[in-house]
Amino acid sequence: DALTAMNRLGQKTRAGFYRYLPGERQALPGDEVIALIAKLGAERGIARRSIETSEIVERCLLQLINVGAQVLETGIAMRAADIDVVWVHGYGFPRHLGGPMFHADSLGLKHVLGRIEHYGARMKNRNDYWRPAPLLETLAQQGRSFASWDSERAA
Repeated sequence: DALTAMNRLGQKTRAGFYRYLPGERQALPGDEVIALIAKLGAERGIARRSIETSEIVERCLLQLINVGAQVLETGIAMRAADIDVVWVHGYGFPRHLGGPMFHADSLGLKHVLGRIEHYGARMKNRNDYWRPAPLLETLAQQGRSFASWDSERAA
């Protein structure tokens, strides 16, 4: 929102997260955005820190899993396996992981729930971003999996 208010709309305005020289597509860093990030972070009490690649991957996967559980709860998807098919064949999710919901089962839903709660506590759960989906909480507490939930619904 802050970038939009500054008319930093991307390449069409030659400025977005990055700046662009006229007629060129190479993204160049800009001091204005670096200052904006520092200002907004300070206003929100977010300390700058280096983030390991493994944490970035974990946080992305956990959100895919959590939102997948919300999609199941609302009935948008019938089965967790359907979500996996979309991610593997539609978005290129790594096949060896089987999709986010299958991957969650392989990690164990108690572990997945614990990691989501960890990030929620660490980041003070701003705007409920790290609120676990109730279905995920229920399955984890019961020691179940998304695969067992799928089987139960098919019966």
